[in-house]
Amino acid sequence: MTKLKRRNFIKKATSAAGLLATTGLTAACTQNTSEKSTPHLQTSSKTYKWRCVTIWPPNFPVLGTAVNEMAKELEKLSGGRLQIQVFGAGELVPAMEVFDAVQLGAVQMGHCAAYYWSGKMPSSVFFTSIPFGMLADQMNAWLLHGGGWDLWRELYEPLGLVPFPCGNTGVQMGGWFNKKIDTVDDLRGLKMRIPALGGKVFAKAGGAAVQLAGGEIYTSLERGVIDATEWIGPYHDYLMGFHKIAQYYYYPGWHEPGSVLELICNKKALEELPAELQEMVKSTALKYNTLIHAEFEAKNNEYLKKIKAESDAKVLPFPEEVLAHLKQYAEEELSLLVDSDPFAQKVYDNFRTFKQEINAWEEISSNVMRKW
Repeated sequence: MTKLKRRNFIKKATSAAGLLATTGLTAACTQNTSEKSTPHLQTSSKTYKWRCVTIWPPNFPVLGTAVNEMAKELEKLSGGRLQIQVFGAGELVPAMEVFDAVQLGAVQMGHCAAYYWSGKMPSSVFFTSIPFGMLADQMNAWLLHGGGWDLWRELYEPLGLVPFPCGNTGVQMGGWFNKKIDTVDDLRGLKMRIPALGGKVFAKAGGAAVQLAGGEIYTSLERGVIDATEWIGPYHDYLMGFHKIAQYYYYPGWHEPGSVLELICNKKALEELPAELQEMVKSTALKYNTLIHAEFEAKNNEYLKKIKAESDAKVLPFPEEVLAHLKQYAEEELSLLVDSDPFAQKVYDNFRTFKQEINAWEEISSNVMRKW
């Protein structure tokens, strides 16, 4: 599908809202406990046919495959009343047009990550991950019991969208390098594929942040177009073959310590659903929020061992001095962000307070137990 045809698809689908309603292309999700939504109170036998677009390539391991399984589960739970057709990136709309397609009502649902929309909403980065931010379990605690999800919904409300946490990568790896990193000066002049705020922090350290699609990374690293890359973690990195062409594999993923994935739904369409179907989507999204993270943890454990056994790559921690400098640069970038966006300041105040408090608790609980 050409770029012009994809844009025409979104435009035509939006202008034909009445037709979409009569053909059953209505949205499928719920707004948690919000009292603004007025769901149908009577059980309906109507069949709802939805489309879900994702930012991931078709059948992408863990992320794309989980969305496929979630769609099947919702159809089964609903007795066939809720039928969702899933499209990978580029099959219906390009990856970076997922947000627009759901917002405009061309499709009813999307699976992606909020920080991809930081150009539209600077504060959206907090609802995925920020450098030296919270870990996966901490992010879940903040979203579900610390006010984070309320702020997320508040951000998306004017855009006619409702977000749900629906997955987490856990702590990512720090990346593959063809140069040993002993001091922060070793980052100077390096070209690294690294997105979002992490890229800005890397640039402050003297490196050059490069934006590359997943399919271009291996060749670029192999040919020296870039000197380093981050991707996700051992499982996906192994599948990409980075261990065959890079010498050093660094940890931790300071740039993304606990990346939340989102299920976004068109608000107008979701409010047309019967209450029990809304609840099914909510509970299923939260279920897959846990399942996706659990699969990442299990697979990364397995494939880190394979990388060590099957390659000469050296798995190393970033030196403390390097991490200290990167954290300082991250704080400077966050200051610039919150100074430029009032809502970002509101989110950051809540985020920072929760992080400080939960870190104090984990210092005497989880962190101590992990030593044993």
